[in-house]
This record gives sequence, structure tokens and C-alpha cells, in this order.
Amino acid sequence: MAWTRTRSGPIAALVALLGLLATTLVAVPDAAAQETPTNLVPNGDFAEGTANWWGLDDAAFADGEACFTAPRGDIGNWATNELTPGQSYEFAFTARVTEETRELAARVQPDGAQAPDHDVSETVTLTDEANRFSWRFTAGPYSGDVGTASNRVIFDTSGPAGTVCLSQVELRPISELLSNPTFDGQDPWWTSDGVALADDGTGRLCRTVPAGGEAWDVLLGQGGVELEEGRTYTVSVAASASPQSTARVVIPMPGRDWPPLYVADLTLRPDGQAFTASFEAEADASTQFQFELGGNPEPFELCLTLASLTTGGDVAGYEPDTGPRVRVNQVGYLPHGPKRATLVTDADSPLAWQLQDADGTMVATGRSEPRGFDPSAGLSVHHLDFSAFTGSGRDFTLVADDDTSYPFDISAELYADLRRDALGIYYTQRSGFEIVPVEVDGELRKTEYVRPAGHVSEFGGDDVNQGDFGLPCLPNERFQAAGGTQYGGFDHYGREGWHCPQGYTVDAHGGWYDAGDHGKYVVNSGMTVYQLLSTYERNQLARVADRGALGDATLVIPERGNGVPDVLDEVRWNLDWMLRMQVPAGTSMAIEGEEFDAGGLVHHKLHDIAWTGLNTLPHEDPMPRFVHRPSTAATLNLAAAAAHGARVWADVDPAYADELLAAARRAWAAANAHPDILAPNTNDLDPAPGGGPYDDDELGDEFYWAAAQLYLTTGEAGFAQAVTSSPYHVGGERGDLWSPTGFDWGATAAAGRLDLATVPNGLEDRAAVIASVREGADRYLATQRAEPFGHPYGPQRYDWGSTHQVVNNAVVIATAYDLTGERRYLEGAVEAADYVLGRNALNNSYVKGYGSHYSQRMHSRWYASADRLPPFPDGKLAGGPNSGIQDPVAQANLQGCAPQACYIDHVDSWSTNETTINWNAALSWFASWLDDMGDGRPDHPGLPPGVEPPLAEQYEPWSRGVERVCDGTATLPFTDVGASVHAELIACLADLGLTEGVGDGRYGPAGMVSRGQLATFLDRMLRHAGAPLPDAPRAFPDTAGNVHAGAIDRLAAAGIVQGIRGGTYAPRAAVTRAQAATMVVNTLDLLDDGEHNRSLALGEDLHAFADVTEATHHRAAIEVLAWHGVVQGFRDGSYGPGRSLRRDQMAALLLRSLDLATESDED
Repeated sequence: MAWTRTRSGPIAALVALLGLLATTLVAVPDAAAQETPTNLVPNGDFAEGTANWWGLDDAAFADGEACFTAPRGDIGNWATNELTPGQSYEFAFTARVTEETRELAARVQPDGAQAPDHDVSETVTLTDEANRFSWRFTAGPYSGDVGTASNRVIFDTSGPAGTVCLSQVELRPISELLSNPTFDGQDPWWTSDGVALADDGTGRLCRTVPAGGEAWDVLLGQGGVELEEGRTYTVSVAASASPQSTARVVIPMPGRDWPPLYVADLTLRPDGQAFTASFEAEADASTQFQFELGGNPEPFELCLTLASLTTGGDVAGYEPDTGPRVRVNQVGYLPHGPKRATLVTDADSPLAWQLQDADGTMVATGRSEPRGFDPSAGLSVHHLDFSAFTGSGRDFTLVADDDTSYPFDISAELYADLRRDALGIYYTQRSGFEIVPVEVDGELRKTEYVRPAGHVSEFGGDDVNQGDFGLPCLPNERFQAAGGTQYGGFDHYGREGWHCPQGYTVDAHGGWYDAGDHGKYVVNSGMTVYQLLSTYERNQLARVADRGALGDATLVIPERGNGVPDVLDEVRWNLDWMLRMQVPAGTSMAIEGEEFDAGGLVHHKLHDIAWTGLNTLPHEDPMPRFVHRPSTAATLNLAAAAAHGARVWADVDPAYADELLAAARRAWAAANAHPDILAPNTNDLDPAPGGGPYDDDELGDEFYWAAAQLYLTTGEAGFAQAVTSSPYHVGGERGDLWSPTGFDWGATAAAGRLDLATVPNGLEDRAAVIASVREGADRYLATQRAEPFGHPYGPQRYDWGSTHQVVNNAVVIATAYDLTGERRYLEGAVEAADYVLGRNALNNSYVKGYGSHYSQRMHSRWYASADRLPPFPDGKLAGGPNSGIQDPVAQANLQGCAPQACYIDHVDSWSTNETTINWNAALSWFASWLDDMGDGRPDHPGLPPGVEPPLAEQYEPWSRGVERVCDGTATLPFTDVGASVHAELIACLADLGLTEGVGDGRYGPAGMVSRGQLATFLDRMLRHAGAPLPDAPRAFPDTAGNVHAGAIDRLAAAGIVQGIRGGTYAPRAAVTRAQAATMVVNTLDLLDDGEHNRSLALGEDLHAFADVTEATHHRAAIEVLAWHGVVQGFRDGSYGPGRSLRRDQMAALLLRSLDLATESDED
């Protein structure tokens, strides 16, 4: 997460919005008010030609449009409807020209009135494209001699010669569609069961919203909302939430789950948030206005002061430039790596594509695979795969559906520059360091970034900077007494009786600035140091790596040539700062009024007392700066980072390694002595805190990570015990670490797990650790296969910094490749780079300087926010799509965005376009790994010694014989199966008495098996195997009178079959191949030992079929049967889980299952 400067005037904006709406909206107390307001411009659609218009006698009228030559002076409408002073209206029209661009002036005014008595007086520019123009206004007040009985709509057509076309001229009163929008009591608002509403008598509706669940689990709304197709409406909300939380405004589309008619994501703050946006209804609808409030990590208090839905509004909005519809990795592809692209198209059938070289010569061709509508992108798409082409070159393009992609390269050196650039961005992030040019091969580099050192002054001195030497703690009475109250009081920082000793200060110079502000944060630094050290350590340990790629003189930094790997020089600058943030031994501090020894703890962060503005270089920052109180999280970050550093520096600088390990031990001891000192959410404490909170109230993951690093560095049994006893370890209560949004500074356990898997160590269950990394990688691969844009990321809502979450999920897949050498992991990780580098809904590369269309206006105080400032360095990773759209720019432009489209390349969009040091650390690791993969076919020696390959690697499709149950002598009693490949099995099935066919000597091999029929067949199979089931009571209400009812009841009582929705069984419905697999496995499990104890479970994913993924219902049963040769799937490698089971397939399924059961008995 990253943070930004102060947000101006939320309370003032909220009050202004409330005041406008309270004085100008038409109150609508009943359903009659739902009708669309009447157009006050008679014949505004020109259906009656010139009626009510003057100046249009020679105009041409067609399709609701009036076209006329200009100039011709004023034209207008003899509207006679009185406009009520103080009432709100909307004036709108559509216009175009047929020749040159020209201007058109439009007015709404009382008859004969002069300015300033014009309600609307606007001039617009017309083009040859019909555009809609609209304005909202409040009528009057007018001068004393101006009447209101006769009003006019007038267009001034003076100017150059040309033809102007007008249509849809409208003037309508703005009407409220919701009852009680300002909460005078609770009616008619309703809420979810079990959640009470309360109005406090001051026009606020408040409620406590519980934590957890999905967004739609907690609703607040009202019904009776009538919308008309093609009409525009405006949503306005004013609300607060404490603590800060997310909410969603939804107007559902009846009969369709998603997308709704309207949706907007809101971030609600304790100081209040005002929001307004407009939309056009796509259909007539009787619907509801809803707030979706669930899914937040902690309970919050919501207070609403306005929830309004009015007629009218301007829906003209931001349209991103998405370029070609053929979406590719704009940097390129590895010659022998996966090469896939995504085509945006509504076509239902496969389309031809061509790969062309730089000369336009076709070098490969194929046909696309339709993938349908992708909700994450809001687009219908096809999948293109040109991996078979293994040539190299520059400026290839992919052509499909009459469109051509951006150019890209195919090269084994594709990622060499990105490796250097992603690591190289940290030099210009340095705090307390003069940025100077660096000479490389006789050429001065980084000249555009030259600046004096920032924050190298004493607090309270005469310099512009007020830090970072001698920084005091917050709260600080001396600063307030000296006149610092102009920044606002900050006693709230001492809410829990917190204070440092009198005269206590910290030398906090150095380190890296975190993001777009001038703050420095230990918890973000810890994750950054981890991934940069892991980048280097992996390069030294992995069996596929260019060992010299991260050595000395590989980055553009002043230390190059000193004999130390440059990445270590860079990391040391920040590690030294982290060491300075550690509280000296014997220092007494207080919390909740109780004194304690804080020695070894680490201060959480330091930053300015209030937000600095954009266009502020570090040495120009005038704000007072403070260190904030220590936290257990920051202390464990130092323990982990310093222990990791001690291991890496052991052979580079042993004395420094000893210093780091000693600091790590002190931090570990302090954290265990004080395990629950939490950093407060400073956003809740201060409306302009000057820095991000980076608060974290779950620290078990940090303890696990720190213990892992200390164990890997020391090998000590105590740290090993701390690892294996952690609930975050393999098999622990919280040991499943592979969430859809991956790992980061707030979820650090995976940092420990990955290193325990890759760094040589003697942990007893290291094999299980390695297996868990593979499990995580398999999960992300399953997500990737389901995503048409090829990225291993599939949450319903994209998170803040989503691009680095995509990258970190790819890091897990890449680590699985490092561990195993399996090709599927290599291909999955390599393909994940496509999304970040341009193969996405917006056709945008999120890495500055890489691709044809890339992010470059990211949020920052000292890059790119003014002409005098340098551009962002190449290799900077933008945060990317964020469904929360928390900043004003995003909220104004991105409402209703599909998750992948919730991004805007704007300097003020801090919620979608920030950069941070930890996001780039993920990219640095990944880019280094990608470059090590060469041309996409590295020589990997395979699994480490002593580690068994997983079942997926051992598995090859096979077909079980049935010799144990069929002796081959059965004769075929049916006349319609002679040509079936299953004829012998069907004959055996009849010989065993398990089938009698369908009558008339027929078996019906191509017929579908119903759920009731399969129950009967399984009941017979159990009888044949000597394990008949006893009769049982009726299990389902819809099986009464069904011929298969008895079998269904017996199988239900035995736990073999379950019902479907509503507690029914649907005996006549066709059983799917997936459902049949589970029913058969449940039967075999019972036959094995008379109990349902998952005796056949595999315990790991098999990946037997391309269409059976983690998201597939009944996956485990399908893979069990595949492993045992009971099912093989189809020739194309699919299983068809959703297909209906045929009667001939059922014969094979039952007999092979019987053979497996007989084999188990023999064993």
C-alpha cells in the first residue's frame, strides 16, 4: 500500500453537495414521482419539423435531427413553461457539423432577458461526430423586471459557413427518485437481517457493519426505483466510516446477476466522503438502490447523510486509449518460451491470425480460440497461441480480425535491460544522499536526476529540511509549545499514553523514500530488503542462473567498481537506516502509562507532520519530521531482514554480517518480550497525517518469517522450533499461504516459506515445505489457465498495487520451477510477464519505458509532476488497477470499471498510479529470473536430492483392465452396440446382472444416464461386490414414485449421493461426468473398509486434464479415478466434467471401478 498528500476539503465538499441538493431537488414522496420528468422544450426531438421553432424554415429534418446552414443568427424554441426560481433543471442537446469544426453558443433564458439573467450561456465546439452536451443549473434569481412566464432555448449560429445538425434538445426538471434521501428517519430504507439501523435525529442514518463475508452479505437499500432506457441519472452519496472502509453502490439489473445497471466502488473515510456520478440506463427496469457493505476486514461504523438518485446528468467520461485490439507482451517473447496473446472481439467463431516479421512477411499463422466474456476485463476475447514459432528478431506484429498489435521482439536477451533497470531505480530513491552522475564506459549517466541530499539537517534547525538527524518522537510537547500547532494538534498520537523519554531523539538519516512522498517505513523496507536480497541469493543458489549478472559494476550507482555486488551496496544503504531505527538497549518508554524497557524494539516509521505537495524535491521539503513509536511488526521486519543480510554478507563483509545478526537477535528478543505493540492507523487519528499508516494487527506471519530467516542463518534448534510450531508453517492452522492476492508487506509468511524451500537447510520437514510451494504454484497456474489474459491473478476485486501482486504470484510459480525444473512452471511464470508488460484490458505496460504504451505519469512529489522535475526512471512499476479507486481522479473517471480497467495514468491518481519500493522489489526478483531463463529452454537438472517428484510428474494416462471381474466369455445380448468401443464391457455388464438394457433387445449406448439411473447401477454394484446396502427412509421429496427411489434412499443414507439446490435430488436430470466421478469414488471409499475416510484421496493435484482445474467441482474425485486408470478423458486431453455421462461410458466406469475394488481386496 502507498499513500499521498492531503486530500483537500472533504468536509467542505460534502457540505456543499448537501446544501445544493437540499435546496434544489424536487421532493418525491410517492411512486408517481418515479416518472421521467417532462421535456419542457416542445418538439425538442423535431418530430414535427419546425413546430415551436423559429429560424429553421429551410432546415432538413430526418431521424429526429434538424440540419441547417450557418451562419443564420439565432434560432430558438418558443418554450412557454415557467422555470421556478430555486428549482434545479438540466439542459441538454446533441449536435454535429458536416464540414469544418466550428463553435455553437447555447442559452436558456427568460424571454428578453440579458446576462446575467441567462440560466445557461455556454459555447461548445462541434465536430463531425455527434456529441451530447448537458448542464445542470438552478433557475434564477432574476432581476426585478424579468418575468418567468415565457422562457426560451436559443442557439447562436454566428461564425463561419457550414452545416449544423441538432437533435434531442431537452430541458427537464431534476427529480429525486429515492424516498427520504436525506434520512429524516429510517423509512423506507431496509437492511440485512440482524443489522440494526439508527437515525440520530440530525439527518444521519448510522449502523455498525460487521466484518468479513462478501460485499453483498450486508445490504442497505430501498426498492421501487423505476428507470427508463436511454435516460441519464445521477447518484450522489455523502457518508463516513470509522475505521476507513469500502462500500459499493449497486443498482441491479433485474434477471441478471452481473453486471448491474450501475455500480460504483467507494472508499469511506472517518472525516466524510462526498461522491457523485452519472450513468445512462441500458434498459427499462423496476429495480432497487443498494449499498453493499460487507467484506471489510474489521467492523466499522457507517453514517450516511445523503443517498440520492436523480434524473439527468452528464455521462461523458474518461475513455482510455487502448490501442489495437490484439493485446501482446509489448516487450516481447522468448524464442522457446510460451507466446500467447489476447484478441478483443465479439466474434463467436475462431478467427485467423498471422505473425508478421518487421518487413510484414507472414512467418506463422493459426486460428484463435474464443474465450467469451471476461468479467475481469469487461471484454469479450479470444486466445491466440503462436508458441510453435521459435525464430528471433525485432518488431514482429500479430494480425487478427483486421487489427494489428503493437510491435514486439522475440529474443533470448529480452529481459536483460529490465533486470538492470528494475534494480537500478533505488539509487534515486535514496534519502540523505546527494544524487550525482555516474560514469559508465566513459559516459555520464543519471544526469537528469542530480539533486542535493535530502533530509540531512537537524530537527529544529535553520535549514529548510527538518530532519533526519536528531528526530524526536510523536507526540512532542516541545514542538507544540514552540508554535507547531499550525499543523494541527497531535495529542491523538499518544492515545494509549505513549511517550518516549525526555530528550530522546533518533539519528534516522539514510534509507530509501518509500513511494510518492518523503516518508520512510520499516515494514515496507523490510519486505523490499527481503526481495532484493532474495534476488541476489537466488542468483547464487539457483541451478539456472547467470552468476555474473548481479556482480559489481552491473548497476548505475556511485559504488560500482568497489568489488562488492552492486545490489548489496544498494541494499546496505537501506539496511543501515533500519539499524538506526532500533531503540538502544536500556531505553525506557511508556505505553498505557506503564514504563517498560523498549531496548531492541524498532520505530515503525518516520515522515512529515503533514502531507507535502507535489513538485517538491526531497531537499526542498520544509515540514517538521518525527519518528513514530516502535511496533512489534517493525521489530520483526528488522529481525528478518537483518538475519537474511547476515547470511548474505557472511562471505562479503563478515564484520557487517556479525553486526546484522546481533541486531536481529536483539529484535527477536524484544518482539517476543513485547509481542503485541501494534502501530495505530494514523489515517484514523489524523485527517492529514503526512504519511501512510502501514498498520498491521496480525503478527503471526512476521514471527514466522523472522524465525525462518534466523534459522536459515544460524541453524539453531530454537529457531527451528519457532518455525515448525508456528500456525503459519506447513500443516498449521494458517499454513495455507497462497491467497489470490499473494504476499506483501502485510502478509509476510510466504517470504519465510519460499526461503525455507530454496535455501539449503536441515529442517526435518523441508520436503513438505517444497511440496507446499508447488501446491501454491499449482493454484496460481489454475488461476492463470482460467484468465484469458494469462495472468495468475483472479480476485473479484483488484487490490491496491495489483501489478506487484501479479508479479509475486509469478514469483511463487518461478520458485516452483527453480525447485523442480518442470516445464509447466517455467511457462506459467514466463507468461505471467505478459500481463504486466501490455497484454491486458487497457493494452498498457505498467513498467515505465517498456513497450509501446506504458505508464509514465505516476504519482510522485519529485518525479514528473512538473516540467522542472525529472521523468520517472525506466523500470519503475506502477501500482495498476485498483477496484477501490480511492482518489478523486480515479473516482471521477473510473466509476463502474471492470477490475482490469480501474486504472488511469495520472499524477494525482495515487490509488492506481503510485509507485513503491516494495512493488519494484518484486519486479526486480522476477526480471532477474526471467533474464536467467535465456531463450526459454534452460538446462535444469531437476529436483534436489532426496525430494520425490509429485504425482503429477509421475502420472501418464492409462486404462485399467477389467480381467478381475470379466473373463472375456460374455456374449452380447443387445443389437445396438456392435460398433461401440465399449461392446465387450457392455456384454460383461449384462453378464454380471448389472444391466438389462432399455428394452426391445437394445442397450442405448449413446443415451444419457440420469441421476436416478446411476444410483440404481451403483446400488447393484455394491450388491454384486458383497456389500448390499440396507433399506433407508425417504431422503428427498422429489423421488416419491420414482422407480429409482429405493436405490437413491439407500445411497443417500450411506453418504454416497447428495442432493442439489433446495434439498431435492432431481432423479430425472442427466448426471454429469463430474458428478458421476464423485458418486463412484464415494462408493469405492465405502467398499474399501466400510467407512467414508477418503481412503482413495491422492493428497496432491494431478493436473490430469486441461479442463479440470482448482475451480472444477468434483476435481478430487476425477483425479483419483484418473490416477487409478478408471477414467482417461478424451483425445484432446480434456475430461468434459460438465458433459452428460453416456450409457456406454457408464459401462466402462462401473467395471473398471469394480476391478479397482477387487484389486484393493487382493491387496
